[in-house]
Amino acid sequence: MPRKAREKSAESIYHVMCRSVSEYLLFRDDDDKAYYLGLLKRYTERYKCSIYAYCLMDNHLHIHLDPNGFDVSKFMHCTNVAYVRYYNRKYNRHGPVFQERFESRILDSDEYNLTVSAYIHNNPKDMEGFAGREEQYQFSSYGVYLGIRKDYFGIVDLSFVMDLFNTHDVKAFAQKYKEFANHHRDLWTTAAIDKKISSAVANEYRSGRRIILRDNHPAKLISYISNRLMVSNMGSLMLKTKKRLMEYRALCAYSMRVLCGMSYQEICKNMYNITVSACSNLCSRGYDLIKEKIVYGQIFNELIGVNAF
Repeated sequence: MPRKAREKSAESIYHVMCRSVSEYLLFRDDDDKAYYLGLLKRYTERYKCSIYAYCLMDNHLHIHLDPNGFDVSKFMHCTNVAYVRYYNRKYNRHGPVFQERFESRILDSDEYNLTVSAYIHNNPKDMEGFAGREEQYQFSSYGVYLGIRKDYFGIVDLSFVMDLFNTHDVKAFAQKYKEFANHHRDLWTTAAIDKKISSAVANEYRSGRRIILRDNHPAKLISYISNRLMVSNMGSLMLKTKKRLMEYRALCAYSMRVLCGMSYQEICKNMYNITVSACSNLCSRGYDLIKEKIVYGQIFNELIGVNAF
């Protein structure tokens, strides 16, 4: 029997849950958890996504994820595949690490987002020594919310939840949020969350979050980059030699990946005479270029802009 298709929407925010296969811990030590947070940092930056909350437990994890228009499956696939490679190499094993595919729920109202945020941050309550002091757990974003711990990995975006509390005063927000999270400590399961939300009157997002459009046509994107860099569309995409044209190809590949939502196979069809592996490397190079060179960063930011096309 085919499994149910994942519910997705380009405008959606998600509660993502991943669990380990039954005979293994997902994270065997703190270094494993730190490595996974590093991966979240890498891919949120690369694909322009946001993380509003997280909690990494020994055998499962929760993420309050805003893909910002990017495909949630592609984001989690990149993150989890990279972690499986690390885990199997470190522990000299092979095979799956995660239990089936990740779970996800679309959070379609402000109340749903806030309730899930509190649920995620209350996860450590069953761990020895953390009942009633969940914010002290170092592999949760709760301490960052309350201002008692730095966001060492730079992955937590507080702006969305702060907007829902209608405050930008850090101290006032910390106090209000802790009271809210404490009030929701009795939510033990995601089913309890669903029941709570279904019994309430749903309302759409009030925040002013801006979603990046990811359905741009690759030909228009390539043409825009060509004009900005003053290179020929077709001929330059086929050449692999000159440094400037290599950088042009890299920027095109990365932009198609991020702003067209294309797979590596789909990008290859637009790049000519390139393998999937080479395409992956080219996208990585494109990402590095927009960070290293001002002109490429400017072009990419222009492409993100609503008036780019």
